[in-house]
Amino acid sequence: MSLPDLLIDPVVRLALAEDLGRAGDVTAAACIPADARLTADFAARQAGVAAGLAVVRLAVRAMDPDAVVEERIKDGEAFEAGQTLVRVEADARALLAAERTALNLLGRLCGVATLTRAYVEAVAGTSARIADTRKTTPGLRALEKHAVAMGGGSNHRFGLDDAVLIKDNHVAVCGGAAEAVRRARTSVGHLMKVEVEVDGLDQLDAVLALAVGPDVVMLDNFGLDDLREAVRRNAGRVVLEASGGVNLKTVRAIAETGVDVISVGALTHSAPSLDIGLDAA
Repeated sequence: MSLPDLLIDPVVRLALAEDLGRAGDVTAAACIPADARLTADFAARQAGVAAGLAVVRLAVRAMDPDAVVEERIKDGEAFEAGQTLVRVEADARALLAAERTALNLLGRLCGVATLTRAYVEAVAGTSARIADTRKTTPGLRALEKHAVAMGGGSNHRFGLDDAVLIKDNHVAVCGGAAEAVRRARTSVGHLMKVEVEVDGLDQLDAVLALAVGPDVVMLDNFGLDDLREAVRRNAGRVVLEASGGVNLKTVRAIAETGVDVISVGALTHSAPSLDIGLDAA
């Protein structure tokens, strides 16, 4: 799976404009001859999973349209410390001006993919899928969700418009989870999925009793015993998603309760950027 350049390029250009400021790269202009060329490697300082390699090509070619960019690995593939991810041959001033933007975005996206892969491996052998949330960096959602997918995770909804997700505050305003689901079902088309968050087994029972219930029920901050009981009561009728209190130490036990999906906000809001550098070849 790859993202079209159309979605990535505006992010890259905005980041470049932020870095170039009003006068461009004054250091490169002062120190580097105008006709100098540079061949350099975007190289990993630590092991990880690749995601967002296209940002290097788009950042460098925004500054030098004739740059030669060679990806040495594909998104979704694992790499070792010291491995070259992308080799670039370009106008030296242009490459150095694009360096930080490319490294910032590439390190961020590889970090998300790497953390996601750790969660996916932690639940291997169970039926649970690891999914992201909307807790993404503003402006980077499409890229970060792509990185989650490259790490082996599943994408939750991308925004407010592609699925109904009834949360606790919606429930409070509507007067109950079941009533909120009923209202949603009468308001949206047949292709729109409906998910509702419940915070106890009593709410779960109420929404499962509906003649036309939700497609997905989010079990928010359920303990392990309640998760197991929720799986038993549900008996496969709807998709069960566990959420809250999930980390690498707890995710395996949560998966073993039998839930279908485990959503993890940390995949995007807490993933550390991977250490990647630019080395002259």
